[in-house]
Amino acid sequence: MRYPASEKLEIIRLVEASHLPLRRTLDRLGIPATTFYRWYARYRAEGEGGLADRTSAPGRVWNRIPDAVRQQLVELALEAPDLSPRELAVKFTDSRGYFVSEASVYRLLKAHDLITSPAFVVIKAAEEFRDKTTRPNQMWQTDFTYLKVIGWGWFYLSTILDDYSRYIVAWKLCTTMRAQDVTDTLTLALEASGCDQVAVAHRPRLLSDNGASYIAGDLAEWLEDKGMDHVRGAPNHPQTQGKIERWHQTLKNRILLENYFLPGDLEAKIQGFVDHYNHRRYHESIGNLTPADVYYGRGSAILARRAKIKKQTIQHRRLCHQSQAA
Repeated sequence: MRYPASEKLEIIRLVEASHLPLRRTLDRLGIPATTFYRWYARYRAEGEGGLADRTSAPGRVWNRIPDAVRQQLVELALEAPDLSPRELAVKFTDSRGYFVSEASVYRLLKAHDLITSPAFVVIKAAEEFRDKTTRPNQMWQTDFTYLKVIGWGWFYLSTILDDYSRYIVAWKLCTTMRAQDVTDTLTLALEASGCDQVAVAHRPRLLSDNGASYIAGDLAEWLEDKGMDHVRGAPNHPQTQGKIERWHQTLKNRILLENYFLPGDLEAKIQGFVDHYNHRRYHESIGNLTPADVYYGRGSAILARRAKIKKQTIQHRRLCHQSQAA
């Protein structure tokens, strides 16, 4: 049981004024002798103020982020307000060579009132795809999505996404959704990836839904000619193509914040976001790497470097704490 300072002082005075032996007095009050002696020593040394409860927390935390680093984090958050605490933590670690955790960044931004509610609701992903890919260009996901240009009508974005790395291999803005549009996008993807070369042993499998352009005979003949297999998801089950569906949501959350009056403006916006998505946006599901890092095989080296930075940062904080405590 905890006693406030006023009650501790009253107990001390009762014991001092009691005609009974100290231990018998303490037994009647229900106070352990060791506790009383500790109170009494503090009372004699510091007066009534010494009886106040003392926090059990340490005076200094060895792993506390230095104030200078905190200020740099806040400045980075103000420079890049679109980044989440997770993305800020990874970007700071990569660019400054100093490890900070996502939780630390969140608490710091929360204290500075820099955490805002998202402008959209993120749909939670369904269960994972059972047969996971193990390397880039093993399987490509493809689909169309709708985008409107005011005064021109609807346009259809055809995308080829690498299943393993989430890298956008190729895309094309189309006016229709025919099999020809699909083969045109696949041609761009084969050229960009180098999979159109004769030396490539295995060409990517294509994963799509059951749209009219994907079940067309012309597409089947084209794929057979290129030596590519084609698998399709179950009807009414978009989770099978969940990665490209998620890409569509991510894309639209950004580019549909504006209206477009010319197809060229929309195309330029898509190109800019594809570049950002592939090369600068940290993807949580692939270890907070960018899709390009995974697609081009840089991921393992980056993760090893981050682990080294984390170890060095923690050692540095521990040494700083020990030197201050000495």
